[in-house]
Amino acid sequence: MFTRYPAPGCCKTRLIPAVGAEGAAAIHRQLAHQTFQVLAATDAPVTVAFTGAPAADFKEWLGGEARYEQQAEGGLTERLKPFVDRAPVIFFGSDTPDLQPSHVNAAIEGLATHRVVIGPAEDGGYYLIAMREPIHELVEDIPWSTDRVLPETLRKLSELEIEPLLLDTLADCDRPEDLKRWPDLGA
Repeated sequence: MFTRYPAPGCCKTRLIPAVGAEGAAAIHRQLAHQTFQVLAATDAPVTVAFTGAPAADFKEWLGGEARYEQQAEGGLTERLKPFVDRAPVIFFGSDTPDLQPSHVNAAIEGLATHRVVIGPAEDGGYYLIAMREPIHELVEDIPWSTDRVLPETLRKLSELEIEPLLLDTLADCDRPEDLKRWPDLGA
C-alpha cells in the first residue's frame, strides 16, 4: 500500500478547494486506514510504502502486522520501481472507499493464471496493479494522475503481448465531485 502521512496541505490536495486542508487530510486519514484494514483482513503479507513522516508515526496510526518501508525519492515511477523488483507484487493506492478483501483475493488468485492483474478505476486509472514478475515498463513513462493511466498501461501490455486479468471497476476519491458518492468521508 502506497500512502503518505495525513498532514494538512500535503495529501488529497485536489480536495482542498471543497473541504480545506484539514478536511482533505481527514479524508485521506480515513481512506488510508480503511485500505489498510482491508489488506490486513486477507492472509497476504502487507507492506506500507510510506512518505511524509517517520515509520513510527505510521505504525502508531495504522498499527497492525505490516512491514513499513520508506518510499524512494522522486516521482511515482521512482517510488514504485524498487517494489517492482520484488514481484510477485500487488500495488494499492489508499483512496478507494469501496475496496473489499474480495478484490484483494481476486488479484492474488488472478496471478496464478495471469502475469498482470489490474483493478480499473472509473477515472481512467487503476486502484491496483499486480505483477507476477518484474515488468518495469508498466511503471515507466506513465501519465500518472490522468485519465490516460489505464489506456497507456493496456497499450504497453498489448505491445508486450501480455493479456491482463481485469477485475471489477471501482471509483476512487480524488476530486471534489467524488465526495458526493461517499458523503460520510471525513465526517
